[in-house]
Amino acid sequence: MGSIVPDYAGAVTRFPVVVLISGTGSNLAALLAAERAEDCPYAVVAVLADRDASGLEHARAAGLPTEVVPLADHADRAAWDAALAEAVAAHRPQLVVLAGFMKLVGPALLEAFGGRIVNTHPALLPSFPGAHGVRDALAHGVRITGCSVIEVDAGVDTGRILAQAAVEVREEDTEATLHARIKAVEQPLLVDVVRRLAAAS
Repeated sequence: MGSIVPDYAGAVTRFPVVVLISGTGSNLAALLAAERAEDCPYAVVAVLADRDASGLEHARAAGLPTEVVPLADHADRAAWDAALAEAVAAHRPQLVVLAGFMKLVGPALLEAFGGRIVNTHPALLPSFPGAHGVRDALAHGVRITGCSVIEVDAGVDTGRILAQAAVEVREEDTEATLHARIKAVEQPLLVDVVRRLAAAS
């Protein structure tokens, strides 16, 4: 991780974070809300998406730069990944947070920000990796599931686990109700991890 350094006026510059989203941006909203605390050690400096996600409105309301980098605009996956890495790097983040980003990131971003990308997952990894963690937990009949925050590597939800929180599975749960309760736990967990990483830099 980098360090929090004084700016030209002598004030402390907060640890810069770029957030990548694909959907409603509920985790982004949690990060932005927590950032309003005077003692928050990080600052979201830009929000990028792979589509015109509704969650970009959170960033626009906060006056943050946004950019959409669609896969369809590029010749292949490698070209898209390179463009995404370039767009992220333009904001000089010390940490990249995948907050509901529904694309696998590739070698260009991993090489540029290796060890500095975190992601959330709605299950207690290594159980139920992949795109359907909540559905898979219900299908397997587990009584406890939860969420994980991990350091992103080249695999699918295989990175180092940074934090986890458990959520009870209720008899009446559907995928939607269980996912909603997981998100309620996931948001403060993600904020706590980003705060810790920023404070330790």
